[in-house]
Amino acid sequence: MVPKSDGQVLLTQVWKRLNLMEYDYFGLEFQNLPSSWIWLEPIKPVIRQVRRPKNAMLRLAVKFFPPDPGQLQEEYTRYLFALQLKRDLLEERLSCTDTTAALLTSHLLQSEIGDYDEALDREHLRVHMYLPHQERSLEKILEFHRKHTGQTPAESDFQVLEVARKLEMYGIRFHKASDREGAKINLAVSHMGVLVFQSTTKINTFNWSRVRKLSFKRKRFLIKLHPEVHGPYQDTLEFLLGSRDECKNFWKICVEYHTFFRLFDQPKPKAKAVFFSRGSSFRYSGRTQKQLVDCVKVGGMKRIPYERRHSKTQMSVRTLTADLPKQSISFTEGMRTFSSPSSANTSFCSVPASPLAPPSLPNFKDSSGSITGPQAPHVKRPATERNSGVLDARDATPAQPPGHPALQPCQGFSMDSPQPSPSTRKSPLSLSPAFQVTLGLAEQGWSPLLSPVLSDAGGAKMDDEEPKHQCTGADEAYFIAKEILATERTYLKDLEVITVWFRSAVVKEDAMPADLMTLIFSNIDPIYEFHRGFLREVEQRLALWEGPSNTHGTDSYQRIGDVLLRNMHQLKQFTSYFQRHDEVLTELEKATKRFKKLETVYREFELQKVCYLPLNTFLLKPVQRLVHYRLLLSRLCGHHAPGHRDYADCRDALKVITEVTSTLQHSLVRLENLQKLTELQRDLVGIENLIAPGREFIREGCLHKLTKKGLQQRMFFLFSDMLLYTSRGVSGTSHFRIRGLLPLRGMLLIVLDPPVEESENEWSVPHCFTIYAAQKTIVVAASTRLEKEKWMHDLNTAIEAAKGGSDMALVLPGSVVCAPPRRSSDEVSLEPESEEDVRGTHGSLEAQGQPRGNTTVHVCWYRNTSVSRADHSAAVKNQLSGYLLRKFKNSNGWQKLWVVFTNFCLFFYKTHQDDYPLASLPLLGYSVSVPGEADGIHKEHVFKLQFRSHVYFFRAESKYTCGRWMEVIERASSSPGRAGPPEEEA
Repeated sequence: MVPKSDGQVLLTQVWKRLNLMEYDYFGLEFQNLPSSWIWLEPIKPVIRQVRRPKNAMLRLAVKFFPPDPGQLQEEYTRYLFALQLKRDLLEERLSCTDTTAALLTSHLLQSEIGDYDEALDREHLRVHMYLPHQERSLEKILEFHRKHTGQTPAESDFQVLEVARKLEMYGIRFHKASDREGAKINLAVSHMGVLVFQSTTKINTFNWSRVRKLSFKRKRFLIKLHPEVHGPYQDTLEFLLGSRDECKNFWKICVEYHTFFRLFDQPKPKAKAVFFSRGSSFRYSGRTQKQLVDCVKVGGMKRIPYERRHSKTQMSVRTLTADLPKQSISFTEGMRTFSSPSSANTSFCSVPASPLAPPSLPNFKDSSGSITGPQAPHVKRPATERNSGVLDARDATPAQPPGHPALQPCQGFSMDSPQPSPSTRKSPLSLSPAFQVTLGLAEQGWSPLLSPVLSDAGGAKMDDEEPKHQCTGADEAYFIAKEILATERTYLKDLEVITVWFRSAVVKEDAMPADLMTLIFSNIDPIYEFHRGFLREVEQRLALWEGPSNTHGTDSYQRIGDVLLRNMHQLKQFTSYFQRHDEVLTELEKATKRFKKLETVYREFELQKVCYLPLNTFLLKPVQRLVHYRLLLSRLCGHHAPGHRDYADCRDALKVITEVTSTLQHSLVRLENLQKLTELQRDLVGIENLIAPGREFIREGCLHKLTKKGLQQRMFFLFSDMLLYTSRGVSGTSHFRIRGLLPLRGMLLIVLDPPVEESENEWSVPHCFTIYAAQKTIVVAASTRLEKEKWMHDLNTAIEAAKGGSDMALVLPGSVVCAPPRRSSDEVSLEPESEEDVRGTHGSLEAQGQPRGNTTVHVCWYRNTSVSRADHSAAVKNQLSGYLLRKFKNSNGWQKLWVVFTNFCLFFYKTHQDDYPLASLPLLGYSVSVPGEADGIHKEHVFKLQFRSHVYFFRAESKYTCGRWMEVIERASSSPGRAGPPEEEA
């Protein structure tokens, strides 16, 4: 190729030669300085990047390390990742303990030479180096390798990635720097954000969600944080690198990582300035991870069968010769021809010159402004060429159509060669595919990137893409397994609110006593670590399930019961941890009362975006998750026939989890009641010691109370021993002030609802009833007949239960500690604020110091409805997560969002990896239905949410998924009231 060509030309030739589908994870790197590797930029001429292009050595390397190997769709890609980790081990980039290094080496050994044979292993390890001081770990390697008998190369590669991803140095590339005080540190970047290390110990992480802007000025690298998250740090952090070039190089890597992992679509190129420009015009020019995954999943490129095989290793007294793993390839009509590396010993030489003239570059912009890429024509090769181990590119060139060069292994590449090439033996770079590219040759050809339709930079897709699942057939078990995966991702994020975010807040302020820290985190940390491993197993199984069936030869991976059974047995061991959660809740509540500093941190943390529910709600999640497992396993058992191969495992797993939930049933009821009382204690002003022995929450909701000035809106709270009614606090606060307290003992209800023919008299207010208490009588009106019946039923039941109880739980003189207002309790309170006033601006989910408008108490106030304890219990069973396409009533496009349904509310995220929601939509009062003809929705799997004039449409990936969403929302939503129309929290 011509050195003046852009880097993309060289990259495209490499991807074609490797037949690499998921090439966006990789890049070519070169050394301009002996100690510094730099990535080849696609949109910049090669001659402007490489100093001596004709003699330059570039090597293939993994550029973007995904957080889990389940995101890699192709087995071939996982193989190349394993080779990269093999290189990192030898170069001491992937630092770990000797035991972990030995385990990784044993899996690499299994993938390359097969099952354990001591003599063969020792000879192989004598010739091949995997670790810097390999002889020290030799016995451990052999011991681990003995346990991998029967493991296929593909499974070994996956295990390498599974072990490596848990290491702190996974995918980390250090850039030496210093902070403002001159202390030596190392900077790095990952999918999470910018990382700061001291030596090899991570001391800080600046997540992408916290970073507002990244920039550099000469040798200074600047991180500007969002105002609400910088906390004790300055608004702008500054780090000093060795030179301007090093600083700019690290900044470019950060830009690419952020774009690849965080954006939906690649950003649009900046328009060139007419006269002068300021700042760098650098941008990431490839596909984002989301585009890449979508393109591979929906078949944007034709897959070819790929099978890893063990090397056929033969031993002699002096030498060891090992065949490289063969590739079993069936060539069908497709856009790719095969020439994949098959071992760490593979070497690649220069691309031969082609007599074909380079084709002109196609126009990437279509009429819609979207970036597209035409597919290469289908190419068939003769069987003699396909089966040949050594191919000469010059011989193969004439067989190709004009304008489309042959895609062949380079000269000297032999798939059956028993010995590594000389260059491979000399350099450790051969541990993963390395390319020694001579840049002075004529260009052999060019093929544009295959990209899906793109939209605005960083925005959500608004096209008419159809969500597609990768399961062949409409197997309901597949969608149940996907539901387990989606809800497990949400559950793990919920645990991180406690284990990561809340812990960080209290440690930073040193606000929590050591004994309470131990109590809380010693209970929840082991559970969190278990579910991290469980999530990885489910992701791995779903990745194999969704893969092409001919990759594995059988459908042995299209099941989930074995994974669930194994993990349910492990989860049973945590029963003692679950039983201590009520102690955790109680002690945390007591500590917030005793320590003002902890109370301040607690309240401030609840205002952060990451804490999208009341904090103590997250402490209930581990026990509630057990109920979800039981329900999901019941669905699986109901779907499978008794003779199904997955039925026995699912049935046994259901027995195990049912036993655990039965043990914890009373504990869960007690926990939910304690959590609700604790939440109300913080929301109600004028009452202390709401948490009393024997007191149970029954119902909360809005009723209108008759006063001297007419009917006034009040919020009522019914407990097992008393009825409270409150009024909304002043604008900008989230509290309700106590207006009255009525004990249930001796209470009497009388219905005053008149018949229709008497509706013209002065008592023409419908749905009224009178409450006669020991010392007071009040008249209230419900919003609907159904609401009145709910209140009447719960009140009568509670009154009957209170007749046989004692007064120990209710001590009236000491309960109300705030002096009552000077005016009569029947006087008109402040006018209730509108929903918009309470939420503040629409541009922020949770402004500092403002109330959270999506909690049930506030939604009941705005929607004029009520929620009972039974509703809360049902809501625990009706939680769901997953990707949906959303459309507003008057909009044209669909927006893809990660949606979480919990606590009667939909929370919208850009991706499942985000730390906090972009928006929320409380669903109390909403109705769910299928769109009618008048709605003009001509898509499948769509459901409609409506509250008065507010309409939303959501599109799911399948009929089953759509039905599940409608089911959980139907069970959690209630009848609409007569409050003002709700609007989406933004």
